[in-house]
Parts: sequence; C-alpha cells; structure tokens
Amino acid sequence: MQEILAKIQEYGDIFYVITFLWTAVEGETFVIFAGYAAHLGLLSLPTLIACAWIGSFCGDQVYFFLGRRYGATLIKKFPKWEPRVARAMDLLHRYNTGFILSFRFIYGVRNVSSFAVGMSGISWARFSILNFIAAGVWAVSFAGTGYLFGAAFKDMLGDYALYITVGMLIGFITLAWWIMSAPERREKRLARQAAQQAAQSRASTHTNGA
Repeated sequence: MQEILAKIQEYGDIFYVITFLWTAVEGETFVIFAGYAAHLGLLSLPTLIACAWIGSFCGDQVYFFLGRRYGATLIKKFPKWEPRVARAMDLLHRYNTGFILSFRFIYGVRNVSSFAVGMSGISWARFSILNFIAAGVWAVSFAGTGYLFGAAFKDMLGDYALYITVGMLIGFITLAWWIMSAPERREKRLARQAAQQAAQSRASTHTNGA
C-alpha cells in the first residue's frame, strides 16, 4: 500500500491533468474522493481545486459554444436531449442568473444546462463571468466536502478508508485512460476489420478466378 501511495504522490501532476479533463464533463464523485486524498496528504488541495475549477469552467464554455452555434442541429440529431434541454430552458427563464450559478448542483439537467444557455439570448460575456463564479463554488464545495469529511470517513471505516480511497482513485484513473485511449482502440479495430475484409476479398477473387 505504501508503494501505491508513493506512486500517487510521485505522479500527482498527471492526476491533476486527469482532474482537469474529468471535470470538463462532470465529476462530482471524483472530486469528492480527490478531496479526501488531499486530506490524506496525497494531493494539494489548492491545486486540486484550481484544476477542478478551470476544468469545469472550460467544459461548460465549450457546451455553451456548441449550443450557440449548433444547438438546433444537434437537437434534431439527438432528439433524446430535447426534454432535458427544454427543462433547462424553462429553469433558465424562471430563475436566470440563479440557474446559471446553480445548475451544476441540479440533477437531471446538469449535463445539458450550459448547452441550453447557449441556445438562449444570454451573451457570451455574461455567461462566462457567471460560469467562472459557479465553477469555483462547485470546485470548492465538492473538493472541500471530501477534505473536511475525510476525518469522519476515516473514523467510520478505520484503516479500510485508505484502501477504499486509493482503490477509487486507481479506478478513476483507469477509466480515464480507457476513455482517452478509445479513439486509438477504435482505429486499430477498424484497421483489423479493413484487413480482414481485404483478405476475404482477395480470397473471393482467387476462388472466382480459379
């Protein structure tokens, strides 16, 4: 176990990069466990918060851009999004600034909210300012939760708390690697399929020629 902990500390910079990428999508559970890892001294809490803050902010800026530029087209292409986008738009019209500051905490619409805001008439500058503030609140809330409740978590589970946390971190890192390597695996799979089809085509041509 000590070797695993040493590795997490040694490759902490890579973990911060993963935090940035993960929080660009969502990652509440990830940030909570990362906050607990900071409580154990494996990670720097300020650096963790900064990476989660910037990652969350950048991710929603991208979604806002997609909503502003391609919103209607994407809704037609992915009609299953429409009910959640419609709900997010309704909440935006009802609460406006309050919704932008809080949608990260609203289950069911979190992933489409910035996309929906992009489809509205809210300016890029206004959304960017509110999104930056909201991303900071979100990062501090979840990383701080993991950090502050780390002691209670350890008291409840004893020595198992450390094993569970390390296991979760390794699991998240493995999943992140699997997601990021998906395009390469897909290319290899397509290349194998193309090679098999070419071989079958050559065999068919040879058989017909014979």
